Amino acid sequence: IINELNYTTKLKAIKNEVEIANIYKSQIRDGVAMVRFMKWLKENVGKVKITEISVSDMLRSFRAEGENYKGDSFGTIAGYKDHAAMMHYSATKESEYELKKEGMLLIDSGAQYLDGTTDITRTFILGPITEEEKRDYTLVLKGHIALASAKFLKGTTGMNLDILARRPLWDYGMDYKCGTGHGVGFFLNVHEGPHGLRQSGNTTVFEKGMIVTNEPGVYKAGKYGIRTENTLLVVQDMKDEANGEFYSFKTVSYCPIDLEGIDIELLNRDEVNWLNNYHKEVYKKLLPYLSKEEKSFLKEETREITWRKL
Repeated sequence: IINELNYTTKLKAIKNEVEIANIYKSQIRDGVAMVRFMKWLKENVGKVKITEISVSDMLRSFRAEGENYKGDSFGTIAGYKDHAAMMHYSATKESEYELKKEGMLLIDSGAQYLDGTTDITRTFILGPITEEEKRDYTLVLKGHIALASAKFLKGTTGMNLDILARRPLWDYGMDYKCGTGHGVGFFLNVHEGPHGLRQSGNTTVFEKGMIVTNEPGVYKAGKYGIRTENTLLVVQDMKDEANGEFYSFKTVSYCPIDLEGIDIELLNRDEVNWLNNYHKEVYKKLLPYLSKEEKSFLKEETREITWRKL
């Protein structure tokens, strides 16, 4: 008995050029479905009956219109208000809430396409939210941006980087009791190692071509849950003979982050620039596949925000 990592696991973890090219295609297709879903949700909430189950079904129907779609990559988590505080909540006919034009809706979902596997979470602002909710939404975003912006030396593990996503929350005495990210397969498992982002227990070194999720969150029992998740690709950043080889992350999920939940005064200039640049990329990537009305909606959802010095 050889008690070691299966050789094929590492081969699957490091995506080749063909896989990466196809991952971009599947992520753009998934982003188009997400934007169409967002438009439908924002325009219909409070006007027609929408529940946690029916909203999941609607998102699935938008994805199913896309090329190479083969089904959900996992059971959709759609948690409204305090249900979102349960990280792995699954709505039933007995437990589901009806959505109203208020509060926040968390949807963690993904799809299996022949050319890639997707996993994305957005917390949608359906109407008025409290100052506490807005603060926590922004802190989650700050953690997300800190990790997405990281530059790190070759040999770095997910345990080294995990703190970047938690630091903004730790500053306010908050934490989430789960990992920050996991590997994703290629038309395979949505949770697929050996690499990941967590505080302990994973010593796998990040290498070029690895895919990992970035999903910090806030979960307050009986109140609300917030999570913002994108998928990241490990790429080479720079190489220096004296200092070594550095890697960084490239975000490959393309979907607006709801601007209505942000407290702009909690963001610094670099964070505002990151968000504006990300939204420019989302708009550029998805624009060719949208109708006139959808383009107009996306333009508003990816509008530039202005940094304000405190």
